Amino acid sequence: MEFTQVIAKELGLKITQVKEAVNLLDGGNTIPFIARYRKEATGELDENVLRDIVERLDYLRRLDQRKTEVVRLIDEQGKLTEELSAQITAATVLQDVEDLYRPYKQKRRTRATIAKEKGLEPLATWLLTQYSGVRANPQAEAERYINAELDVNSTEEALSGAMDIIAETIADDAILRKRIREETLRIADVVASAVAKKAQERSSFEMYYDYKEPVRKIPPHRILALNRGEKEEFLSVKIEAPLETLERIIERLYVKTGPCAPFVQKAALDAYKRLIEPSIEREIRAELSAQAEEQAIKVFAANLRQLLLQPPVRGKMVLGLDPGFRTGCKWAVVDETGKLLKVGVIYPHTGKNKREEAKDILRKAIAEFDANIIAIGNGTASRETEEVVAEMIREDGLATEFILVSEAGASVYSASKLAGEEFPEFDLSLRSAVSIARRLQDPLAELVKIEPKAVGVGQYQHDVQPKRLEESLHGVVESCVNVVGVDLNTASASLLQYVAGLKPAVAKNIVTWRDEHGKFSRRDQLKKIPRLGAQTYIQCAGFIRLPDGVNPLENTPVHPESYSLAEDILKKVGNTPGDLRNHLAEVRKKLALLVPEELAEEFGAGVPTVRDILDALQRPGRDPREDLPRPLLRRDVTHMEDLNEGMVLEGTVRNVVDFGAFVDIGVKHDGLVHISQLSDKFIKHPMEAVAVGDIVKVRVLGIDKARERVSLSMRV
Repeated sequence: MEFTQVIAKELGLKITQVKEAVNLLDGGNTIPFIARYRKEATGELDENVLRDIVERLDYLRRLDQRKTEVVRLIDEQGKLTEELSAQITAATVLQDVEDLYRPYKQKRRTRATIAKEKGLEPLATWLLTQYSGVRANPQAEAERYINAELDVNSTEEALSGAMDIIAETIADDAILRKRIREETLRIADVVASAVAKKAQERSSFEMYYDYKEPVRKIPPHRILALNRGEKEEFLSVKIEAPLETLERIIERLYVKTGPCAPFVQKAALDAYKRLIEPSIEREIRAELSAQAEEQAIKVFAANLRQLLLQPPVRGKMVLGLDPGFRTGCKWAVVDETGKLLKVGVIYPHTGKNKREEAKDILRKAIAEFDANIIAIGNGTASRETEEVVAEMIREDGLATEFILVSEAGASVYSASKLAGEEFPEFDLSLRSAVSIARRLQDPLAELVKIEPKAVGVGQYQHDVQPKRLEESLHGVVESCVNVVGVDLNTASASLLQYVAGLKPAVAKNIVTWRDEHGKFSRRDQLKKIPRLGAQTYIQCAGFIRLPDGVNPLENTPVHPESYSLAEDILKKVGNTPGDLRNHLAEVRKKLALLVPEELAEEFGAGVPTVRDILDALQRPGRDPREDLPRPLLRRDVTHMEDLNEGMVLEGTVRNVVDFGAFVDIGVKHDGLVHISQLSDKFIKHPMEAVAVGDIVKVRVLGIDKARERVSLSMRV
């Protein structure tokens, strides 16, 4: 199989693009590096397409490997024919290969294998091939196989064993199985019901206690909900299809007229009920679950990307608060660089006196460090803590503002080895407040310290295969880190390990070298780092930044391999790299007049590379996150009692799922905007309308105070 041709056709790409991409990937190049610095070779394929190529290439290689293995296994049995070999070679999905291999697969002892041991296989063949003969006599034929030594004591036993062999033969028919599978997918329903002992219990699965939906229409999030309900023993889930329809498919292939027909028909029904139906149901459930998991991973990945790329709040002293009731609220003040200045604990929810004492402590901390913003974790007691903060701001007329920050994974970070190394003198409960404050200052730098799956912005992410989820989320974090770039002199090892080409051990070596030798002044000093070879340097160099480096080009995405080209372009307008620091406005005006295509021809370079260099030279040190909307800061809180239907509010999108988006409007629980209320236009998925972090206007549709739920609309 020519993989590149298959992938090119599936993804609508040129074969040359796919071939170059595969060659670069097989050569050890990373996806971020190829997407950014090898655009000419791939025809400017972006990271998403490159990841699709990797995924399909991996599947096709596994498929090819399995085909080779199956051909070998069948050949070793002496049963491989040219026709069968051709069918296996032509298969385009793993399931078809497994169907073709099924009759030759070594099975445990079945009713059919026992019947074969009794010498009844010829009788089964006779029934299948002779039933059209009018004079055929199944009873008389069966008498020939009575043999006490083989434990066949009557014609009934002989015919029963033969029918077991016929049933297994039918069940192993690859063409039939494919037709049954396709028809089941077309006409079957997913049916759920309550497990008897849980039928009267209140649960989040109540809507599925008596539920039916066509397999072809059921959405991915519903599959995962049913799977979880089944796993937690609230639900019984089945795939149900009309027996008559599927039975007719088998009969058309195997059952004709004649004296033998009733025996074959009975065997065919047995084949379906006992062997085919349970197997096909497992396969379809597995396929639906796999598709649902992929969708869940896709949603999680998209949300994670938006969360990581939230604009940083720079130049602010931040007071971080990790709310709690009995154990108190942990607080920490960090300076503009994220350096910890002071920590403590307050108990505002344990009585009036403690509430006033807590406000006094916060006032003193704000005054002492001129804290501009208070970041409050959005977990337990967050809204109650918000009230205390808003009350203090109103009483004192402070200019300080506050914002809710996702604290997902903060406890994971606090208990981690990394947090212990950063703050060995503090109890782990105090470390979380530092993390919350830093998340506001630079979400990307802080969130990379946490396992991506612990960042709660998805749907059913804990129900999917951990390995597949980890691979996908690692790719998202890697992409975000390399889109933004990393300051080589301030980045933690946690952040550096996501830079293209850098492994965790090498990232630690970089930090160790920096601690021992001081700041880096040139990118090529990385070549001195243990275990960082030439290939790794090529992969990572363009993604690191040195704001105070010797060469101003090192604070841009221009790769060292293109420094001479960048210098030639600057020289053409009468400037040098040094002017990027001293005369940037002047340089920008001149560069804006240049035509990339003309420069590419003049210097013998690729147009995409020249275009990227021009963009980089005009905006050295640019952080792409700064172009995004700023976080929504508040100075007061809203209660559920303050809401009225029809009220229009401003809120922050906290999570996007298949059925809608959850928006923080300042009350205790995020409101839900159902997909039907996200836009006046028809959309297939909520992500077409909103993303995590978006600031949106919403209208209150309904308020359920008993269940503490608010339904919202963006069709204001």
